Amino acid sequence: MSPRATPRSLRARLVATVLILLTAAVLVIGFATTIAARQFMIRQLDDDLRSAGQRFSRFHDDAPPPGSGADRNDVFLGPAQEPRTLGARVVGGQVVEALVSDKGGTSHPVAAADYAALEAVPVDAQPVSQSLSIGAYRLSAFPAPDGSLLVIGLPQARAESVVDGLILIEVIVLGVALLGAGVAGAVLVRRELRPLERVAQTAESVSALRLDRGEVELVERVPDTDPRTEVGKMGAALNLMLDNVGGALEARQDSEMRLRQFIADASHELRTPLAAIRGYAELTRRSDLSPDAEYSLVRISSQAERMTTLVEDLLLLARLDAGRPLERAPVDLTRLVLDAVSDAHAVGPDHRWRMALPDEPVSTVGDASRLTQVLTNLLANARTHTPPGTEVTVGLAPDNRTGEVVLTVTDTGPGIPAALLPHVFERFARGEKSRSRAAGSTGLGLAIVHAVVTAHSGTVQVESVPGWTRFVVRLPAGDVGPPPPPADPRVTGARASQRA
Repeated sequence: MSPRATPRSLRARLVATVLILLTAAVLVIGFATTIAARQFMIRQLDDDLRSAGQRFSRFHDDAPPPGSGADRNDVFLGPAQEPRTLGARVVGGQVVEALVSDKGGTSHPVAAADYAALEAVPVDAQPVSQSLSIGAYRLSAFPAPDGSLLVIGLPQARAESVVDGLILIEVIVLGVALLGAGVAGAVLVRRELRPLERVAQTAESVSALRLDRGEVELVERVPDTDPRTEVGKMGAALNLMLDNVGGALEARQDSEMRLRQFIADASHELRTPLAAIRGYAELTRRSDLSPDAEYSLVRISSQAERMTTLVEDLLLLARLDAGRPLERAPVDLTRLVLDAVSDAHAVGPDHRWRMALPDEPVSTVGDASRLTQVLTNLLANARTHTPPGTEVTVGLAPDNRTGEVVLTVTDTGPGIPAALLPHVFERFARGEKSRSRAAGSTGLGLAIVHAVVTAHSGTVQVESVPGWTRFVVRLPAGDVGPPPPPADPRVTGARASQRA
């Protein structure tokens, strides 16, 4: 069924249903009343018709015969008949006389075209209705003492006018009643559905909350909890569900806080022993060692450095999760991009590094070291997970429409697997093949990017198809001085046109 066929809201459907039922009931009552009124008027007309027939029969014998010289039209029906009363005499099945009375006691002949209808009136039977040239008539026939048949008729116009007037009144009353019922029904239904609307508002407020992370307080509750009503039962059930959900969220938040605290404490405590391991390994390597021992110490130092990096990343994420305030100062993103691309070129000379920078400096307000880490992680991600020869383009531009700064990192590598794409910013998210521990990935780089950008009130998104991947970082715009010169002349393509 199409949306136009049925009103959408419950209130509209209830009002429409009540109006439909009321209309049906009023139509049935009006139809029955009209039929009863018509039958009553017909019965009253038949009673008048019998009285007129008696007067017609009584005066028929006193009327002068045709050709006597008297005005037979004035005495044929008698002086006491109502205007428009029809009288006819049938002899041998044919009408010989047919007159209609006028005001003032006179009469005028009936048209010959109506004779057939008068001749067809049954004798001594119930009156019948016939449509004549002078209008609809109620007719009755009875025998006269001289052997002829007398037909008497009265117009149905009066009865029909009464019925027509009744129908008009019923239509007017029906319209007014439906209008009043619609307005009153809408007001009453709206009032009765207010508790249900409060339930819906509470549900909408809860649905708008972010329940997946962070501390959540479910203070919304339904005020209508009367167990004697259906809405009250539903409100009580919703409140109970919110209590259960609130308890589960509190338990989840406590568990997350304990886990974050554990990670932060563990990361902090691990920094000292790891530094000691690296120091002792370096000190031992200065001694004369066998080749096997030398190799073992190199591996120990390498793994200790890798574990130190992992611990530092975990500690940073724990601090960001705890809401530690970041430094708030103007940051020249143009200088940041130039330095980061220069460093990336030195680390990954097999890749083709490009920049697309505007002529004017682009800046934001935030923590310069953390934003440097964002760009460093994005470039390291592009370098680590793409083969040599891949082109990596760093773009920077202000968005005057939104008042933001847009930083993009685009590469022409193999792309991110579709199954991994929704989870790239999660912690320890790794793809297949090149995106593995063998390539040096800890699975925390992009998680740190997301956490730092979010802490700066920005957003980060990724788009990827085979042969093309783009990370888009949006940050609030800021203002700094003129742009600095390029940090490394070896970086080619500075301020080149951004690749499509």
